[in-house]
Amino acid sequence: MEASPSTFLVFGATGRTGQHFVKIALANGHKVKALVRDMTKMKQQHMNLELIQGSIMDNEGMDGLLHDVDVVICMLGDAQQQQKEAINTLFVKRIIPAMRRQRVKQFLYQAGGFTRPYKEKLPWLTWILKNTVARRAGLLGQHKDNESVIEYLVDEAQDIDWIVHRACIIAEGPTKGILKRDQTKFSIATFGDCAAYNYGLLKDDSAIHTYDLSYYSKSF
Repeated sequence: MEASPSTFLVFGATGRTGQHFVKIALANGHKVKALVRDMTKMKQQHMNLELIQGSIMDNEGMDGLLHDVDVVICMLGDAQQQQKEAINTLFVKRIIPAMRRQRVKQFLYQAGGFTRPYKEKLPWLTWILKNTVARRAGLLGQHKDNESVIEYLVDEAQDIDWIVHRACIIAEGPTKGILKRDQTKFSIATFGDCAAYNYGLLKDDSAIHTYDLSYYSKSF
């Protein structure tokens, strides 16, 4: 992508992973459009960064947001709201048809590490952690929503070059190493490392139509 700058439409750009992703994309010469609810939460300014105030709950304007966009990035998460309804699934079911209409092919979605793969069971230990740690943290609704997103992408969006990253994120901090993709291995990663990994996924054709985990192949 470095040889041919792209325009990214980022949802979740003011989040902890999103802020890092936007910084990486801009540093690599790309343009970024970001839909944000609160403009003051964006900590950076750049001539190639366009902020658009709004919400994913708005039913209008998706096609306009996608004008001249090459890649859609979704790093959304609202655990409290996702306990009540599958807001990310509703959003993805709107953005994918709009992408088709605007001829945008590439879509990256960040889910959580406890999100169950399509029509598969989680490993026993992961299932235990999900139903103890994640349950106490109020995250079960979020993972259920993510699972619904994956199901929709697999069943209804094979014409889109989608990638799902089931990320295990815990905190800010200096880089812990380089994350690699794997179906079973995972590491507890920093937000910055996950953002760098997400950016790298966009250049990996073998990642298309996968929903893998990530792990540190080497540590610093």
